[in-house]
Amino acid sequence: MQKLRIRASSTAEIYGVACDDDPPVRFATIMEVGTRDSGARELPGRADLFDPAALSALGEGHIEIVARWVVDGFLAGLHRSRRKGFSVEFAEHRPYQRGDDLRYVDWRIAARADRWVVKQFEEETNLRAAIVLDVSRSMAWRGAPTRLTKLAYGERLAAALALLLLRQRDAVGLLRFDDEVRTALVPRARSTQWRRFIVALDGPTGRAGQSRESRAGDALMRAGQMVRRPGLVVLISDMLTDIERVERSARALRAAGHDVTVLHVMDPAERDLSAPGGGEALFVDPESGDEVPATVAEVREAYRATVDAAIAEWRATLAGASARYEIVATDAPFGAPLRRAFAARQASAQ
Repeated sequence: MQKLRIRASSTAEIYGVACDDDPPVRFATIMEVGTRDSGARELPGRADLFDPAALSALGEGHIEIVARWVVDGFLAGLHRSRRKGFSVEFAEHRPYQRGDDLRYVDWRIAARADRWVVKQFEEETNLRAAIVLDVSRSMAWRGAPTRLTKLAYGERLAAALALLLLRQRDAVGLLRFDDEVRTALVPRARSTQWRRFIVALDGPTGRAGQSRESRAGDALMRAGQMVRRPGLVVLISDMLTDIERVERSARALRAAGHDVTVLHVMDPAERDLSAPGGGEALFVDPESGDEVPATVAEVREAYRATVDAAIAEWRATLAGASARYEIVATDAPFGAPLRRAFAARQASAQ
C-alpha cells in the first residue's frame, strides 16, 4: 500500500495531501544575476511576481530579504501603473507657513530659488494595522517538497505587508497564535518596528507550530484590543478553525470600526487532492492524529466537493460579517495577496 500523509480538518473532513517519498526538485526558475555586498542576490524583473518557493530559495530562507524584494517590486509596479493611490503620493507644493513640519520642506527648491515651500501628499494617513498569523500545526504542512509550507508562505507574506505599511508611515503590529497567543507586538510606526517584527517572525523563539488547535476567533478579538482606534486587521490562516467564533469576532471588529481582511492560505494539493498514483493511501490528520485508509481515486470527487462547500461557507459567512475574504495559494506570487491586502488598506484609510 502506498502511504501518503494527508491532513484533515478537525471535523474529520479530508483536507490535504502530501507524499513523503517525492524526490526533491532543484529551483531553476530564477536566474542569479549578481551578488550584493550583503550577500543578497539581485533579481531580474519584479520579485513580487516570482514563484514564492524559488524566491525564498534565492533569499536563503531569510524572511527579511524576501520581504524587501517583494515590496520593492510591488511598489515599482504601483508607480508604473496608471492607477494611483499610494498613500504618500506627492501632489503639489504650497508656501511654507509657521509651524509646518520641517521634514516636508523641499530643500532643493529652497537652495535653488530661495523660496520656502512644503510638499503636500494625497491621502496621507496614519493607519493602525494588526497582522494576525496562524502558527498552529496544520500551517506547517505542504503538499510537495518544491513548495513552501503554509506557515513559511504566511510569514513572508506578513513581513512584506508589514514593510509596505511601515513605508507608508502606518503603525503595524503582529499577533501570532495557535491555541493561545504566542506573540503580541503592539502597532507602532517607528523605524525600529520593522526589526522587532522580523525578530518576532524569525527569532530563536519565533515559531510555535506545535499546538493542534487554531483559535482564530480569540486571536481576532485580541487584535481588536491592540488596534484601539478604527484600523485594519488582516488574518493569515488556513482557516481550519471554528467558523462561528471567527464570524462573531469579525462582526465585533466591524462594529468597532475596523476593516477585516481574511487571507485563506491553501496549498494547491488541498484544493484538488492531487497525489501521485491512485492506489490506497493512509490519510493522517496531524492535529488530531486520526488515520483513515482509503483509495485516493474513490474519495477525490467527494473531497473536492467538501472543500468547495467549506470555501463557499467561509465566503458567505465573512461577507455577511462585512469582512473581506480571499483564497491565497502557496504557489501564487506574493504580489497577488499583497495587492488584495493593499486594496483593503486603501479602503480603511479613506
